[in-house]
Amino acid sequence: MSSRTDQRDVDGGAPPRWRLLGPGLVVAATGVGAADLVATLVAGSKYGYALLWAVVLGCVMKIVLVEGAGRYSLATGRTIFEGWATLGRWTSWYFGPYITIWGIVYGAAAMAGTGLALHALLPFLGVKAWGVVCGLLGAALVWTGRYGIFEKVLGVLVLLMFVTMVGAAVVTLPNLPDMVGGLVPRIPDGALVNVLSVAGGVGGTITLAAYGYWLREKGWSTPRFMRVMRIDNTVAYVVTGIFVLATLIVGAELLYSARIAVATGDEGLLDLSNVLEDRYGSVTGTVFLVGFFAAAMSSLLGVWNGVSLMFADFVAHARQEGPQAAAAGGRYYKAYIVWLTVPPIILIYLGKPVALILAYGVLGAFFMPFLAVTLLWILNTDRVPREWRNKLPSNIAMVLCAVAFAALAVNEVAKAIAGA
Repeated sequence: MSSRTDQRDVDGGAPPRWRLLGPGLVVAATGVGAADLVATLVAGSKYGYALLWAVVLGCVMKIVLVEGAGRYSLATGRTIFEGWATLGRWTSWYFGPYITIWGIVYGAAAMAGTGLALHALLPFLGVKAWGVVCGLLGAALVWTGRYGIFEKVLGVLVLLMFVTMVGAAVVTLPNLPDMVGGLVPRIPDGALVNVLSVAGGVGGTITLAAYGYWLREKGWSTPRFMRVMRIDNTVAYVVTGIFVLATLIVGAELLYSARIAVATGDEGLLDLSNVLEDRYGSVTGTVFLVGFFAAAMSSLLGVWNGVSLMFADFVAHARQEGPQAAAAGGRYYKAYIVWLTVPPIILIYLGKPVALILAYGVLGAFFMPFLAVTLLWILNTDRVPREWRNKLPSNIAMVLCAVAFAALAVNEVAKAIAGA
């Protein structure tokens, strides 16, 4: 018996038009946080352009996965969680604890990252105080669930991110022949973890699965929007790839050539700001800090909105309530915003329990393989109308994504256990 619902194009009208600012840019920008930039920066400082191909690979993997999530939502009218629920209760047993633990730990990390950038720009408040301000501001901006406002604010932050990092790459005068050589896949000695971090860091988190929710909020809800969704997704990850490439260029030209090391946490971006200031002047360093803040704040805002939509959907289905309970601005949506904001403030000041960090690391490591495998399962069965199921190229790409992210998961679990 078929477990899917056909989604018909009943809205008619002219074909939808694509614009640069849309759900694709939202999901891509949200997935690139300060930690991802530092991982790319460190890779550039260690290996120059040798891992440039991994940036391209990361873009392709995210395009494949996000397209799959968007295709499912448009083809069926269902959310990704509804798709997971058709695979069995085990998906909820994993996703429920994961989204709960992930929220409190990520909330603290996101606020700390934004606080670090703002403290460097405006030191009259401490890092923790600025982090709390950013968390509360993010909660206020997304509280009502109005997608239009959220998208415009995120668009401004993305513009700041792009201009500052690409500008930093341009002033370092990249070596074009070395860049071309970096497109040839090779893994230098000891660089496997860096390859996985760079490829995984091109806009890849739980927010990939939020794409279908942002499509719905945008008003893209039927197969009529399939073509524009694919353009939206592809262009967004190309733009994000250019941004991450710019980060690698800065690492390769500014740090690798001078043998300058940077910290591996968010502090690494502060180190880079100081290097830019010493080399090119205080204005360049300050402009870069603005981009650092924009990257951290865009991730915070995207999670406060997108993952709250996912949580609301999860709880509404668990309690067998109607779609109104899962809506943006509803009580479950707002409850998760509070969860992302208030308990993490306590963690910022008191520290994170080891057991919580271990659970966060282990559960989080498996999300990307979980997403890739479940999309493969869903998109090859009658849960999706036949015309929108995976074709051979999509299946090959998703299998490769699942294998790559499984390898990254093993590494992340090892790191989490070692850190604990």
